[in-house]
Amino acid sequence: MIAATDVSMRFGQQMLFENVSVKFNSGCRYGLIGANGSGKSTFMKILSGQQDSTTGSVAIDKDCRMGFLKQNHYDYEDVPILDVVYMGNENLWKIHQEREYLYSKLELTDEEEERANDIEGLFGDAGGYTMEADAAKLLVGLGIPVEKHNQPLSSLTGGFKLRVLLAQVLFYNPDILLLDEPTNHLDISSIDWLCNLLKNHKGTVIVISHNRYFLNEVCTHIADLDYQEIRLFTGNYDDFMTANEIALERVRRENAKKESRISELKEFINRFGANASKARQATSRQKELEKIQLEEIKPSSRVSPYIRFNPRTRLGSKVLEASGISKVYDHTLFKDVDITIGNEEKVAIIGTNGVGKTTLLKLLLKLIEPNDGDVVHGETVQLSYFPQDASDILNMEDRAIDWLARFAPEEGLNEMELRSFMGKMLFSGDEVNKFVKVLSGGEKARLILAKMMLEAGNVLALDEPTNHLDLESIEALNYSLTLFKNTVIFVSHDREFISSLATRIIEIDNDGKVIDFPGTLAEYEDFKKRRAKGK
Repeated sequence: MIAATDVSMRFGQQMLFENVSVKFNSGCRYGLIGANGSGKSTFMKILSGQQDSTTGSVAIDKDCRMGFLKQNHYDYEDVPILDVVYMGNENLWKIHQEREYLYSKLELTDEEEERANDIEGLFGDAGGYTMEADAAKLLVGLGIPVEKHNQPLSSLTGGFKLRVLLAQVLFYNPDILLLDEPTNHLDISSIDWLCNLLKNHKGTVIVISHNRYFLNEVCTHIADLDYQEIRLFTGNYDDFMTANEIALERVRRENAKKESRISELKEFINRFGANASKARQATSRQKELEKIQLEEIKPSSRVSPYIRFNPRTRLGSKVLEASGISKVYDHTLFKDVDITIGNEEKVAIIGTNGVGKTTLLKLLLKLIEPNDGDVVHGETVQLSYFPQDASDILNMEDRAIDWLARFAPEEGLNEMELRSFMGKMLFSGDEVNKFVKVLSGGEKARLILAKMMLEAGNVLALDEPTNHLDLESIEALNYSLTLFKNTVIFVSHDREFISSLATRIIEIDNDGKVIDFPGTLAEYEDFKKRRAKGK
């Protein structure tokens, strides 16, 4: 169990949260949610002891072990991947190092001989004899193959380095597990694996995540950080959303009844207040009126951008046709791929990290050239593109409003119109004048979505669009794409996002085979299960 008592956090004049008292119990898994900037990560750092609060205290049960997901992979660049994972258990790592040192010596003193005998017992009790198998199991589950395990961490790309740090904290098997955005850079299969592992965790789990499927699968409770306080709800994310809406609707109905009664009482008092025969009744109603209190509905810190994609021109029946395309870098990603996409299709490109999803999308968009084959677009196609890496299209030295103005329609937009447009995407006041280079990941993503709305393309292509968006923005984007009647081609690892949109699945497997399935994600997974049983 871990508990916060009267915890407050202030940065200058800004109060993130105030006098928060909350207890997280053993055996429960909590999703810590809240709007961007509400202080979720700060509160988790306070729980883990990485940051001091302005007021209040944090207490954990005696002998409880706490583990938290770190982001400091630069500290381990030259360390073998297995060793990075071992370091998650500091006690075992120290024993392992000492044991390795003693066994590396050609001759031992009597004292060292005695210590070597003692160290074997300590090593076994700490789990040393299964440490390699335990660490390897975690790494493989997170998509890092065995042949990589003895290589230095620097041999991996950034996303895979963070997976190793996730394996590091899981290896410790702490009683209290704190995870800030653990699904970032994970593909669908790795997210499923992590869900199953966390559901079997016996201690306390607290996670921050913008992945709705993950929150629904893992969480037994939701800790909602809003109105500068934390409220606990029993159930997963969907349960919370339902309960929250029901509670708000109840307050609205009760307030409506009270307002109706207030109106009746005021009318009676105004009508008969000066009438001597009705004076007692008027006085009684005045007392009743004074007792009625409307329940305050606080404005939530959660705000959703207004996203709508309205194509400027009609899209014909032919969108794109790829014939016999292949792509080779240091190895062949895929070859002889044929794909034809028509209008009104919602196509999801899926697969494990590194198989070439982004490459395939860029080939289909004619942003890069295939080694073999050809891609042809329909004559009416006007593409609008959301890249995985915002720096691919953003100019970091521009002000946000100046960069966006480049994509205004030919007739142009004045500054007031641009400001109004950016306001829909949650850029208010002087925020529109921020330089692009200082924008957060979520702000950059919203700026690119604003660009797509201004472009008014009739075919949308998005590469991992949910990576840096908060839950409210993801849901707004999700809804806007369901309203878009034309073709959408997208890469994503967000199962909820894919499930709610895709009418067609293109998967690249680890052998470079491209499977093109006409149906939803659920139908495709059912197809794969039936095919596996048949084999």
